[in-house]
Amino acid sequence: MVQVEAASGSAVNISCSRDELAQRLGLVSRAVSTRTAVQILSGVLLRAESGRVTLAATDMEVSLRAQLEARAEGDGAVVVPGKLLVELTRLLPDDEVRIESGAEESVVRISCGSASYQLNSYNPEDFPRLPSVEGTQTFGVDGHALLETAARVGRAASRDESRPVLTGVLMRFEGDKLIMAATDSYRLSVQETVLGGSTPDLEAIVPARSLTELARIAQGADTVEIGIHENQVLFAANDIWLTTRRIDGQFPNYKQLLPETFEHELTLPRGELLEVVRRTAVLAQRNSPLRLRFAEGELTVSAQTHDVGEARESLPVSFTGEPLEIGFNAEFLRDGIESLDDDELRLRLISPLRPGLIQSAAGNFSYLIMPIRLAG
Repeated sequence: MVQVEAASGSAVNISCSRDELAQRLGLVSRAVSTRTAVQILSGVLLRAESGRVTLAATDMEVSLRAQLEARAEGDGAVVVPGKLLVELTRLLPDDEVRIESGAEESVVRISCGSASYQLNSYNPEDFPRLPSVEGTQTFGVDGHALLETAARVGRAASRDESRPVLTGVLMRFEGDKLIMAATDSYRLSVQETVLGGSTPDLEAIVPARSLTELARIAQGADTVEIGIHENQVLFAANDIWLTTRRIDGQFPNYKQLLPETFEHELTLPRGELLEVVRRTAVLAQRNSPLRLRFAEGELTVSAQTHDVGEARESLPVSFTGEPLEIGFNAEFLRDGIESLDDDELRLRLISPLRPGLIQSAAGNFSYLIMPIRLAG
């Protein structure tokens, strides 16, 4: 059974600036559900308590909460249709906004300057109970390091909801290290980051979407606070709280998936290779593979799509031995190269039918990508 916030539909009387309301709503409303038949999840909770006003929204996977700089008379709560409130607030005059709802009423009145509106509201007693912020122990980590690690790894997470574990990112804190890993079974991305100080040991599988939202709310934050509340993970930055469910299940053992030995290892200029891949990939349409052919001192990248055309481009590389040709999904290969910001990358190969490995020069980032069997 879903627990709900202990609100009793008491009166709400809030005043704040239009810009402050619009800015906070723009952040919180990203957690409003747009695909559910449960109406309460399409709303934004406004709660006044002890002189503070909180905005909250949730789709039962991710929740966002933020403090609103406002004046409040008394304590109370109301749930307003989120999409409608966001659109309306953006169009209001640049003036003070007043939000009122009487006890046990099912409407909320919004006024700003000479404009006034009345919206149907939802019962705040039906709003899902969110984990207590005050009662959760947290620890701080370097915000830049956390977000950079998540950005590099997250794009490898699956979008297939039939395998929930693969839609998440494994997040593990070990002493002074943060390890993140994600895979969609066609590619695997692993990043190990050394933090500025030690942290409690912690492991959780977090929905990739949650880390995308975290990047939005924590942009520019020096520190991100992290905590665990039962089966939820809490993040806090810039006076905003993000809560996300932990995904149950066993994440694949990424260490076992990484081959120990390779036949070829090349150091390539990342920027030049990325541009070649981007240009050539334009002709890799309708699931056509991107072909990488290695010959003495040269790499040729090519793509061909029937009834569309073909592309071919070469660059010098330090390859020796028998020629090797391997095919990759163009988008997946581009993602792996883009995940790095080094001047050079390491490309390690075994054979045309075995996965290839892209690594950072320091070796702290690994991107394993499965090949595509080439015709002919």
